[in-house]
Amino acid sequence: MKAQLPVRPGGVYTLAIDDLGIHGEGIGKYEGFTLFVPGALPGETIRAKVTLCKKSYAAASLEEVLTASPDRDRPACPVYAGCGGCQISHLTYEGQLRAKWQRAAGAVSRIGGYPAEIVRPVLPAPHPFGYRNKMAVPVGRVGGRTRLGYYRQGSHAIIPTLSCAIQQDANNRLLLFAETFMNQHGIAPYDEKTGRGSVRHIMGRVGDGGALMAVIVTATADLPAEAEWISEMRAALPELVSIYHNVQSRPGNVILGPKIRCLWGRKTLAASLCGLTFEVSPYSFFQVNPEQAERLYDTAMDFAGLTGCETVIDAYCGTGTISLCLARKARRVIGIEIVPDAIRDAKKNARANGIAHAEFYAADAGALMPKLYAEGLSPDVIVCDPVRAGCSEDVLRAAAGMRPRRIVYVSCNPATFARDAARLRPLGYTLVKVQPVDMFPQTTHVELVSLLVREDDIL
Repeated sequence: MKAQLPVRPGGVYTLAIDDLGIHGEGIGKYEGFTLFVPGALPGETIRAKVTLCKKSYAAASLEEVLTASPDRDRPACPVYAGCGGCQISHLTYEGQLRAKWQRAAGAVSRIGGYPAEIVRPVLPAPHPFGYRNKMAVPVGRVGGRTRLGYYRQGSHAIIPTLSCAIQQDANNRLLLFAETFMNQHGIAPYDEKTGRGSVRHIMGRVGDGGALMAVIVTATADLPAEAEWISEMRAALPELVSIYHNVQSRPGNVILGPKIRCLWGRKTLAASLCGLTFEVSPYSFFQVNPEQAERLYDTAMDFAGLTGCETVIDAYCGTGTISLCLARKARRVIGIEIVPDAIRDAKKNARANGIAHAEFYAADAGALMPKLYAEGLSPDVIVCDPVRAGCSEDVLRAAAGMRPRRIVYVSCNPATFARDAARLRPLGYTLVKVQPVDMFPQTTHVELVSLLVREDDIL
């Protein structure tokens, strides 16, 4: 016989909220049974209506806040309640910083096995709004009109918006122009259910001095009203420096397809970081919040303890942003990245900035690092900045096997970072400090910079 659950779909229950989930949902218990309630905050007593029941938890909608958290705030964005772009704008910024610290500290202690006290207070963003320099907005049909906006969380239903609170002004002006233009010229958006229509996404990137790159992504090989796109966009957006047309004919969530052409203007956008200049293309990775990225990289360099004499390996170097920053204070930097296109960009960025003592390899770091060690390379510092899944075990073993004095680990996922810190401990490395950085205000995401040192250097 199935165990009787204390809640049922459609039932309304009163409960206290104790924590926030990774998507910003409130977490509480009713008669010991866990409920996830979007919109609820820790410290609140609420009434929630159960929408979905599983064996060990239930999802519920917020019906009423009986006792509000002192950190509850009125969101600045008018479509926040439906949009999935931000998750915690109903939390004051001070409350957001505390929640991010608690997430980082909880992962470090629960998963990593280290005391929470080694996690420093989160470095706040000077500008919690208007910070994003990259926008990729889906296009669809809403209420009989072509509309641009963001997807409702967990769906592909577009929540129309003509101004995003976390985007830079140039991207918002592009958003407004594109929607007005498509309606005036009768250009049909792509419908992923029927396969009809053309325009799928509008992408904007903002570089130095507010310069704007626009990318129109279509499912069709041609761009309807191409000449008008160029002439009217140039007239409406004086900050515009380039227009691209990209073709993405495949189904799925990947925004850019492989076929692209520059319709007008420059091929790349100049964007600066830590005194270095990078040429950004539509496909390039570049930090979306450069102001906070500089604080992140400055922290990484501080933790690396560079004096100008060191050899450094950047094990997940991407397009070389951290590598080139490190090269300004190190004798030699070796960047390793498995994606060949990223390595091509890294080499180009090194040449453009006149940095000759940074070298880049397109390879699996876990395979290449032992070979470099066998050839006599002995790095003083290894930097890791992996994707959300964290480092592979091969990379961790290779890094520890090279016996650097310091490992600086940059992470966008506290849970996988804490797991990797625990894996490095029996390999001879102890976690000594963690600095969270708020790269993405109004969202649940938090970046970490951490320092692990060789245990025989501590003793």
